[in-house]
Amino acid sequence: MSGIHPTAVVDPKAEVASDVEIGPFAVVGPQVRLESGVVLRPHALVTGHTEVGPETTIYSFASVGEIPQDQKYKGESTRLVIGGRNTIREHVTINTGTEVAGGLTTIGDDNLMMVGVHIAHDCHVGSHVIMTNEVLLAGHVRIEDHVNLAGRSAVNQFARVGESSMVMGMCGLVADCAPFLRVHGYPARVIGVNRIGLERRGFSEEKIEAIEQAYRIIFRSNLTPVEAFASVREQLPDSREAEHMVAFLEKSERGFARFR
Repeated sequence: MSGIHPTAVVDPKAEVASDVEIGPFAVVGPQVRLESGVVLRPHALVTGHTEVGPETTIYSFASVGEIPQDQKYKGESTRLVIGGRNTIREHVTINTGTEVAGGLTTIGDDNLMMVGVHIAHDCHVGSHVIMTNEVLLAGHVRIEDHVNLAGRSAVNQFARVGESSMVMGMCGLVADCAPFLRVHGYPARVIGVNRIGLERRGFSEEKIEAIEQAYRIIFRSNLTPVEAFASVREQLPDSREAEHMVAFLEKSERGFARFR
């Protein structure tokens, strides 16, 4: 383990792959597992019952795997599982789960968490997600794949953010955000389809047009949600994306952001 700086504090019980790099004054707790290619920059902290996937980099003064900031937590053994190729920048905080919610916080693969991001207990973040500086996720939030959360946006506890959506800067999301859309303001309101994000993902014009049609039916017509969902399924029976939007909204327990 020649990649471990002599000033780092690595508990002998930690599972550390042979090619892990641990910088000066970094701290690794006894229940931590660091897979191949992980890099901890100086002063990074990884603690708790935490797994960090391959080629993930954790920058200085990040705190990963600390106990939940939840008064219901009474010292139970809960976990944090982080996937591969994530970039966790300075001062990011990610907490383990709570027993009452399954005891697990998860982060997928290929995510970027910029300076000051907070991911609270029992959150489940997908893959290819970008969280810009000081994004805040309260407990029990679910973020699907390819979501972009801009600077200082905040997501209320138990809210869900759908695939390929864009949460604009300084946004306060208190309800669910449907897949493929953009939301803005406080409380967050839908302002349109995230066309630029979809184009960057390589969506065809046909797929984007189907999403825009589903958006118009659900958010811009005078139909009730139930009527709108039925209309989308009738008019766009072959669109996976339209069906995903409808199915996501049908499962909403907090309600969902509407058109402004």
